[in-house]
Amino acid sequence: MDKATTGSKAEAILHGAMDVLLSEGLPHVSYDRVAQAAGVTRQLVRYHYPSHEALMLAVCEHLAATYREVLIASVSGKSGTERLGIFFDFYFDLLEGAAKPRDDQIYDALLSLSARSDQIRTALRDQYQLLGTVLSHEIRQVHLSLPMEACEELAYLLITIMYGHWKMVATLGMGESHKHIARRAMDRLLQSYLEDPTPQPGGSVLKP
Repeated sequence: MDKATTGSKAEAILHGAMDVLLSEGLPHVSYDRVAQAAGVTRQLVRYHYPSHEALMLAVCEHLAATYREVLIASVSGKSGTERLGIFFDFYFDLLEGAAKPRDDQIYDALLSLSARSDQIRTALRDQYQLLGTVLSHEIRQVHLSLPMEACEELAYLLITIMYGHWKMVATLGMGESHKHIARRAMDRLLQSYLEDPTPQPGGSVLKP
């Protein structure tokens, strides 16, 4: 099997696993169902991903890569306030022409698995910490009056608001229109920090 074929089959398996997660939920992500959804054999799924944990870790990495690609393409050539606004808008699915991936049920499943998998927990935490680091530096580039600690707090708040909002939508069925409320909250939080940039004690919020 050549490398191109190997890569395409592995990617097909990842998409099959995500399709099963989205349509049927975590308890149904068996090798048989993933193989059926991907159009491959059960043996091939096990060849690429010898354990369920390995498959879910690959799904986690694939999702992170998807976000990076869309966001990098969206901010390319942009600067300042416009660039920061794109970061905020993207995570609340308000960005024209660059829809946020509809993968919140998959992240729900990964978070559930992280309760018993150190590797999945570490992978998820690392992804959110990296996002927080990037966002805090983006905020700092635009608002030089803000201390780095304040930028880190704002980045942490954006992640928690974003994550909590989409859990309410994807898991509990609230209307997506609430994203406008969540997005406006970020502008209000940012304004409050600009009015009072004094960092609070407690250390960096981006560290575990």
